[in-house]
Amino acid sequence: MKQLLSFLIPLFAMFGLQASAQEQSPKPVKWQFSVEKKSDKEYILHAKSSIDKGWLLFSTTMGNDDPNTRIALDSSIKGTVGGITEQGKLENRKEPLFDNIDIKYFEQEATFDVAVNADAPLTKLKGTVSYMVLKGEEVLPEEEKFDIAVGNGQATATAEPAATETASGDVAEDDASNKSLWWIFIASFGGGFIALITPCVFSMIPITVSFFTKRSKTRAEGIKNAFTYSLSIIIIYTFLGFLITKIFGASALNSLASNGIANMIFFVIFLLFAFSFLGAFEISLPSSWANVSDSKAGMGSMLGIFFMALTLAIVSFSCTGPILGNLLVLAAKGGNTGPLVGMFGFSLALAIPFSLFALFPSLLNKIGKSGGWLNAVKVTLGFVELALALKFFSNVDMAYHWNLLDREIFLALWIAIFGLLTLYLIGKLKFSHDSDVPFLSVTRLSFALVTFSFVIYMIPGMWGAPLKGISGFLPHEGSQDFNLNKSLTDIRVSLESGGGGGNTSSGTTAVVKPKKLVDILHSEIPGVDNLFFDYEEALAAAKAANKPLMLDFTGHTCVNCRKFEKSVLSDPRVMKIMRNDFVVASLYTDEKTSLPDAEQYTSKFDGSKVTNIGQKNLDLEATHFKRNSQPYYIPVDLEGKALVNKGYGYDPKEDADAFIQYLESAKAEFAKRQGK
Repeated sequence: MKQLLSFLIPLFAMFGLQASAQEQSPKPVKWQFSVEKKSDKEYILHAKSSIDKGWLLFSTTMGNDDPNTRIALDSSIKGTVGGITEQGKLENRKEPLFDNIDIKYFEQEATFDVAVNADAPLTKLKGTVSYMVLKGEEVLPEEEKFDIAVGNGQATATAEPAATETASGDVAEDDASNKSLWWIFIASFGGGFIALITPCVFSMIPITVSFFTKRSKTRAEGIKNAFTYSLSIIIIYTFLGFLITKIFGASALNSLASNGIANMIFFVIFLLFAFSFLGAFEISLPSSWANVSDSKAGMGSMLGIFFMALTLAIVSFSCTGPILGNLLVLAAKGGNTGPLVGMFGFSLALAIPFSLFALFPSLLNKIGKSGGWLNAVKVTLGFVELALALKFFSNVDMAYHWNLLDREIFLALWIAIFGLLTLYLIGKLKFSHDSDVPFLSVTRLSFALVTFSFVIYMIPGMWGAPLKGISGFLPHEGSQDFNLNKSLTDIRVSLESGGGGGNTSSGTTAVVKPKKLVDILHSEIPGVDNLFFDYEEALAAAKAANKPLMLDFTGHTCVNCRKFEKSVLSDPRVMKIMRNDFVVASLYTDEKTSLPDAEQYTSKFDGSKVTNIGQKNLDLEATHFKRNSQPYYIPVDLEGKALVNKGYGYDPKEDADAFIQYLESAKAEFAKRQGK
């Protein structure tokens, strides 16, 4: 077992280099277009830009050889561009990046009114905005196409933004916002404190600090050495985050969530860690690794202290490895800076005790010895690791439709695991390496109460209770054989809508039932049983019913998708609107079912080969809506063109009222385009 990790680490490296999912950066400027008809041959194009924070959009008044914004008509439009009027706060400054030339630019927003003189009456206005943006030393050339019907002045879906409008009207970027980075830091900081109470780390605190205080001639020198040791720990773990970001990339880490091979590797690793924590065997890195770093620890001054910290990192890996694995998956959500922030938070929590004990060495006499309650912590972590291992296996099971771990089976296993943990905490279950528990302490009783309460909370889920608190970790509800909650919900929504079937309403002349993929995929949108899983089939159904089409880009392994479905889409008001006023299509971006050979193609977005349904849906989202994150809800008209300027992503506020407003705005725009 000692050689296990020396085999697994190269395996992770191989997977990271082969990861194919690439996250496309959103454009820093979002555009909205409309046209005003002055006469049969005179038109005004209104191009409104929304500029992301920190970016500068160059003015159209810059010289031809300078960075600027240009607006050109398509060759099919017979006409010329006249003058351009700019609206917005125009700034100017000298820019060292361009040899200190005077640049003119806009921040936040700007509108360009373009006079168009046509040779003949136009039915549409088509062209391209070519522009340059600046942020620090980063300069990007971008372009945005527009294709607008002159009659109604509505833009097509070519100008879709890559951000999600939140309930408050703010824009939440795909990459890490300040809030998400703070959340990653706090979660990682907490993970560091959990690592502290593992036997591998905890037992080294008195040994290490005593070593520093004995080798130091003065208390001041001892404190300095201990702080140096703490700083070394931070540098080692933060550098690890830097390497992961640069070598594997945040998008590669993010792709682990839906990759079958990666999830199976995680399943095996977490299973091994669980059995190890429960006392079946010991896992450690090869002893030669620790011996090399430990031999360097005798070197003088700062370098020796650094190798002492490296020894801690290596020796404690068997305890900190599972915690770091969870944190790295979380940190991947923070884009390029997420792993750095996560590792800094983790290492900071890990380093703090060494500094505190150096400042107050008398505290060393008050802490417990490694064993006893520390072993109880280790066993408890073993039960938790076992539960997490099932989650990784569930990801693969759902993506490949093995149907081995349906929702009720998953819940039964979790109930059993945490039920046994409760028995262990109250002393009714004992392992061979456990110490005797002469009495039940208040601490163990408190943890037992929390664990048993969690068991009781999960039991109604066996009959279909939504369990919103953990819904993101459970297999989808469609996999449950008996779901009383779904049956009652369908009956209630059917009665409220007049007894009609899903996606029907008064005045509907035709209802197309879904046929594709219904044998392997199930409805996860509450109250909508007539759910489509294929874009072309759903669009045909929308045309037949004369209703807008709601595209739900989702995933089998998408935790936030399940949370949003249970918190927002389960609101009765939302269910009624989605059921009666929209045709709904859930497009799984991690569905592994292969496309027929005749339907496979090369993506125009990134040149990749599209061979399965998930890749096709992800390519649709990226190509037409400039997004590749889930969940993502975007309503379209009967031509597949977006009805709104911003799609709706995961809302941590879980605000059903905001989503209802979003749906109503889409309905109003659809009615407008249909001339109702």
